[in-house]
Amino acid sequence: MGGFEGHLYPGLSLFVYGIYHARLVSRALICNSPVQYPPRHPWSKGRWARLQQIHYVGLLKILSACILVAQELHSIPGQFVLISKMYHQRNFMYRKQWQHLTLYVAFFLTGCIDLVSQNLLPQRCAVLEQGAQALGVFIFLPLMVSHMQDTEGVELQSHILLTQAMFLLTLVVTAELWAPNVPLVWMMKAFLYMITGSWLMQIGFMLYKPVSGYKWMDDDTNDIAFTTIFFCWHVAFSAILMIWIYGFSFLWYCYIFVHG
Repeated sequence: MGGFEGHLYPGLSLFVYGIYHARLVSRALICNSPVQYPPRHPWSKGRWARLQQIHYVGLLKILSACILVAQELHSIPGQFVLISKMYHQRNFMYRKQWQHLTLYVAFFLTGCIDLVSQNLLPQRCAVLEQGAQALGVFIFLPLMVSHMQDTEGVELQSHILLTQAMFLLTLVVTAELWAPNVPLVWMMKAFLYMITGSWLMQIGFMLYKPVSGYKWMDDDTNDIAFTTIFFCWHVAFSAILMIWIYGFSFLWYCYIFVHG
């Protein structure tokens, strides 16, 4: 994710996706729903009634992936190629850009699978959605490990912390494949999605648009130490946000929605 926009937009997408799952978890716990992925009801008659029943998560994933791909291609100078043959040698070109595009395509495919499962299949297939989600995270993790090559200082430390969060998210989505109806797994998944998204946005500000107006120094031990401190603050912020979402959902489903 090169540049400020390359960190901001993917981070915002992951963060909003985490909030979406936090809302699902809260609803499932408060309403005693047996599953996080509720079955789809039969289509109602009428054009507008069907539009209200459409699940838009897959469409939003597809739209986000297309925007990210367009932004990445727009930021590439010159001709975008995979291999350049110069002086009778084979050279791979645009290593990081191809990493980003691979990630975005995986996100696009998960959106397609969500769209098919939620709106086109006769019966919603939660296992298919979970498998696609796990596949996307499996692709994300090794790309992040490879992405840390040729980095140092604050950039290296911030991406190490991001990779740690992604590793934990990989474990959680893997556990969900075998334990799909465990509320603790749902909570951890939403929590880690929010941490990953908010921290990815923070990396964009730290490396490209620092709020203080002063560049973070790679040879300053204080800057590297505060990188970890800020990550811990993001963890605390995500936990507080999870509690707030649950509290608001409790008021909504137990008082406002019932009386409405």
